[in-house]
Amino acid sequence: MTTLTDRPRTALLVVDVQNGVVGGAHDRDRVVATIAGLVDRARDAAVPVVWVQHRSDDLPPDSEQWRIVPELSRRDDEPLVHKAYGDSFEDTDLEPVLAAAGVGRLVVTGAQTDACIRSTLHGAFTRGYDATLVADAHTTEDLSAYGAPPPAQVIAHTNLYWSFQTAPGRTAGTVEAAEVDFAA
Repeated sequence: MTTLTDRPRTALLVVDVQNGVVGGAHDRDRVVATIAGLVDRARDAAVPVVWVQHRSDDLPPDSEQWRIVPELSRRDDEPLVHKAYGDSFEDTDLEPVLAAAGVGRLVVTGAQTDACIRSTLHGAFTRGYDATLVADAHTTEDLSAYGAPPPAQVIAHTNLYWSFQTAPGRTAGTVEAAEVDFAA
């Protein structure tokens, strides 16, 4: 269990599912639909849904590229964390948002697998959170022209290595969306 012993709750973290991030992503429509289903299930279970939105030169605030994809709809009472770095905790209010909600376990979804998802998983884990990656609810673009493996291999590798993460007092791992248990 989490080393954040006073935080028994779980939250669903939706990272950077923005037009300019997932527009050309691998298996985009299926991944976005899977995330939408998880959002609905989290809401039904009264589990906090926390949205993360990246800004950069390519994703200027209030631009179409910056907006969350139209298939997903954040409720006004759901936290929105703005970030400028890969790790969703870095120089943001994510930690205080999670602390206020009593969250010590994160179920992580979103994009991009090889950047913000990996950074956020490691950021959560080193801060004492249990961090579960939803194996079929994250994606990335094809960066093979720059020497990266094809997206399906990046996703598979991330799922593989995250399933073996360990640390004292914390849990990590991967799970398929259909097997996510928000009560665990």
